[in-house]
Amino acid sequence: MIKSMTGYGRSEAAWQGKKIIVEMKSVNHRFLEISLRLPTVLFPMEAELKKKITEKCKRGRIEVSIRMEEENNSTAKAHLNLEAARGYFEILSRIKEEFKLSDEVSLRTLASFRDIFTTTSEVQLSDDLVNVVNDSLREALSVMVQMRREEGIAMYEDMQGRLGAIRGLIDEIKARAPQVVFEYQKRLAERIKELTSGYQMDEGRLAQEVAIMAERSDITEEIVRLQSHIKQFEDLLQSDEAEGKKIDFLLQEMNREINTSGSKSNDLEIARRVIEAKSEMSKLREQAQNIE
Repeated sequence: MIKSMTGYGRSEAAWQGKKIIVEMKSVNHRFLEISLRLPTVLFPMEAELKKKITEKCKRGRIEVSIRMEEENNSTAKAHLNLEAARGYFEILSRIKEEFKLSDEVSLRTLASFRDIFTTTSEVQLSDDLVNVVNDSLREALSVMVQMRREEGIAMYEDMQGRLGAIRGLIDEIKARAPQVVFEYQKRLAERIKELTSGYQMDEGRLAQEVAIMAERSDITEEIVRLQSHIKQFEDLLQSDEAEGKKIDFLLQEMNREINTSGSKSNDLEIARRVIEAKSEMSKLREQAQNIE
């Protein structure tokens, strides 16, 4: 079953007087792109956390934020990382001197570097903390994946309805095609009779012209391929291997076949149904952009 690439998940856990807050959101993207924002103490876990997300998600841009906050903000104390402040000041001073800038390195400038000031006490990366963070990530990830599944179900139902509408239009085109040849034969006979002022027409020649027109306007192959593509589309939506890229490719092929059907038939009624079918395909393509 298809899954959407849009979702959101959040979890909280308590650990040694602190709250571990994990938030993640995902949007559509051509590939899988994971962006992590972590406290400094959790930097060594970055690769492991990305691996856990990769195991559950194939595509999408996924933004993950993990924060550590004091459970009682009133008791939180501010800490100054003097070494970091000194390093920033030296670098900014070198830049000022190198480029001969007039601006001074001010307190406001230094205060903009968030790692200079912290409101959490110094913590060490322990096995206990690793387990809490992993559990919290797993919980938030589960919520996000479930949301992607639920949106995928809604997308599936919408896409099935549109495929049914396209199938109905194709059936109408298929039924209309023989009538196009008959009407062409009738118009051609009337035109010949009009131009020859009632003289006896060559029935054999008329039949030959109609046969040529019928061959040029024959859309049997296009109809068969369209029906096959729709069947593949439906099978893909129901399979565990449903992928937006494959669905997008099928839509390109369907669009090509319906365009050819319209141009070959050269009929107003068929052209109207072709336009309706292309409108449904356009909406399917919009949906496909958000399929994982």
